[in-house]
Amino acid sequence: MPNPNRGSVGFQSSEFEQEYERPSKSELKRQMSELQKLGEELVEAPRERVKKVPMPEDVLDAILMCQTITNHEGRRRQMQFVGKKMRTLDEEEVAIIQRTIEGWKGASKADTAFLHAMERRRDKLLTDDAALPKLIEEYPQLDVQHLRTLIRNAKKEQAENKPPKAYREIFQILKDLSKKAKADDGDEEAGEKGESEEQERDDE
Repeated sequence: MPNPNRGSVGFQSSEFEQEYERPSKSELKRQMSELQKLGEELVEAPRERVKKVPMPEDVLDAILMCQTITNHEGRRRQMQFVGKKMRTLDEEEVAIIQRTIEGWKGASKADTAFLHAMERRRDKLLTDDAALPKLIEEYPQLDVQHLRTLIRNAKKEQAENKPPKAYREIFQILKDLSKKAKADDGDEEAGEKGESEEQERDDE
């Protein structure tokens, strides 16, 4: 006798729905591959940076352990274990890790752009006489005499094909000046914000 709960072909429609709700094998494989890659990115990242990423302790321990293994086969096996641990994360935990890594990449791009800007500025100091007065105007605290000597020495290094000692020192000076200026600007903004908030409280 036919089951009254089934259709004419002998299957409940809900059986089809359950089948289609499940991810396909290719989709599961893609998800596993993405999680494995995410784990690899964490293993390759600086240790102190990884420790700050929000994730379950057992996953973090597996990643930190993998970073300490130098043996190729041992590292490969631990990397597989990291992938297995990554697959225990829920969607929200994975999303947080992905956003954190994207933030690292954005910061890295900004750092690279900053270093390239310092390199261009250093090269301009050696080729354009107007570059130094402009730099002095921007940074009045600059030790001008010392920088003039370094520029002269750097030109000599290039002409005589010597190690770029002065050339590197100029780069370091420019980098330090720029970073200090940014830090000072940040302090000023914080001070202005504090004064503004205090004024608002007084007005109330």
